[in-house]
Amino acid sequence: MTFRRNARLDPGQVRDLRGGGGGRGLAIGGGGIGLIVALAYLLLGGNPADLAGLDPGAGQQVESSALAQECRTGEDANQREDCRIVGYVNSIQSFWSQEFGKVGGEPYQPADTVLFTGQVSTACGAASSAVGPFYCPADQSIYIDLDFFDALQSRFGAQGGPFAEAYVVAHEYGHHIQNLTGNLQPGPGQEGAEGRAVRTELQADCLAGIWANHAAETGFLEPLTDEQIAQALDAAAAVGDDRIQEKTQGQVDPESWTHGSAAQRQHWFSQGYRGGTTADCDTFAGDI
Repeated sequence: MTFRRNARLDPGQVRDLRGGGGGRGLAIGGGGIGLIVALAYLLLGGNPADLAGLDPGAGQQVESSALAQECRTGEDANQREDCRIVGYVNSIQSFWSQEFGKVGGEPYQPADTVLFTGQVSTACGAASSAVGPFYCPADQSIYIDLDFFDALQSRFGAQGGPFAEAYVVAHEYGHHIQNLTGNLQPGPGQEGAEGRAVRTELQADCLAGIWANHAAETGFLEPLTDEQIAQALDAAAAVGDDRIQEKTQGQVDPESWTHGSAAQRQHWFSQGYRGGTTADCDTFAGDI
């Protein structure tokens, strides 16, 4: 059991646009490597339409109210994947609403999570499921097609599990924290093993680990188990640049990295999880 059965969920933090986006399924470019390029581009303020080949006006969808009726308690989150995402979002935002004043000195600004299928229209442009989960700074929202979690196992070789999903959601909220604190900025030296894009991604991993350290304190989740942390670490490794390049290209090219190696991603999530403070997550200074 992941969630406390009687925890009260707030589905208002998640917008449900599933069902009207032009079809399901993930067509990740280049056998998977396109996800890495696309995510780095998006989080740095790029237009998803440039990557997805979509009309920026495409993907208009009607919001469903089903989550409000079906995702009310932690028990619902233990039974349904979409309710589980609601629970993770609630816990993550509860933590950062308390913690953010220590980080940025300003009140935390909540971010919506948007569930969609096929394609979606965002303030960053139109995007398809091919780009995977992403954060759009222009509308301060996280976008997720739940089919990605199947692809994480079938295409990226992750073991999966509920807390692999939690890691992905918490990582995207890490980008939201970076945006609020001014760390989500384009600059010189983006690509490469020591580039700013990699450092940005690794900090988001670390921020996800901080939340995991405090997750049970938010009142939504039971104390985390070693197995759950292992699921998060396995997911982090599965989307490491070296792991994906080896799988899709047969060779590793650190000069083209945008997210960091499997070992780096595991290290920085663990760094945040062990330390539990943002002081443990300065990936922009020194070696990574």
